[in-house]
Amino acid sequence: MTEPEPETAHSRPPMAVTMGDASGVGPEIVLRRAAQGALRDAGVVVYGDAEILRHGARLLDVDVPIRVLDEPAHATAGGLDVVDLGLLTAEDHRPGELDAASGAAARVYVERATRDALAGQVAGVVTMPMNKEATQLSDPAFVGHTELIAGLCGAERVTMMLTNGDLAVTHVSTHCSLREAIERVRADRVLDVIELTDATLRRFLERPRVAVCGVNPHAGEHGLFGSEDADHVAPAIDEARRRGIEASGPHPADTVFFQAVHRDRYDAIVCMYHDQGHAPMKLLAFESGVNVTLGLPIIRTSVDHGTAFDIAWTGAAFVGSLDHALDYAVRLAGGSSGPAGAGARSA
Repeated sequence: MTEPEPETAHSRPPMAVTMGDASGVGPEIVLRRAAQGALRDAGVVVYGDAEILRHGARLLDVDVPIRVLDEPAHATAGGLDVVDLGLLTAEDHRPGELDAASGAAARVYVERATRDALAGQVAGVVTMPMNKEATQLSDPAFVGHTELIAGLCGAERVTMMLTNGDLAVTHVSTHCSLREAIERVRADRVLDVIELTDATLRRFLERPRVAVCGVNPHAGEHGLFGSEDADHVAPAIDEARRRGIEASGPHPADTVFFQAVHRDRYDAIVCMYHDQGHAPMKLLAFESGVNVTLGLPIIRTSVDHGTAFDIAWTGAAFVGSLDHALDYAVRLAGGSSGPAGAGARSA
């Protein structure tokens, strides 16, 4: 049987990029990469405000033709296609400032792009950073991109994955207090995250090697430092193994990253809470890390950094983060050549 040709930017729907909070580095990065020609053949459509992008191009002194679309379409050569939500004007642009209107608009960009992805009008969604504090000024219940998109999709079993192209890290919990995070370490939730991790990496690997961290120091040290690992983490690992997943642990969190990176023992690490996974991954790949939401009916990736108000619109922001997030989204959509990303080991 003849293998199907991989999708290209011209054969699939465009990839949505939400421009993020207008006060931050998100739209700046989009403009600078467009001006450098990096998005020309990527099949990208930006969801945001055309007036902010035009004003930002003047601030940055870059020449980026902007074409406003009523609906998503394939990108045009040499410019930016924009689904213009018409929420902010040039006068509303507050570079580097916490602004309620910018925070509210950033939420709407994500909502529209997500709905278009669910309708099949875009191949997936790549999100540039929102500022939680700014968005909460108009929506006090807002927690983060992941929770917002999961709610719009009606997805109940989701988790955040960080990847640098060699190692994937997923989380049992993310945006909550440490006290609450410990309460969320329950066998059914740990098993969900193990399964979501394994299913995603099976797009690239035949049998991913999944290490599962303990929640306590030394993974509980046989009950000396708490019972959560024996009561909840270990049973989830045992069940995952019965379901054919190559899962192991609970592993002490202070050694498992070394074993994964320097001994090549694992393709993924399941972490119990936000900082257990984020801290080492940002040390390993602060500029190349990609945030992926697992468990959605759509593809969603994001840059792994925030709005960086302190350097926004000064031309100092690192721009390669968008390339990594876009590339991983395209690979998940089936249009990739090159390394398989997280789990680049041959299947």
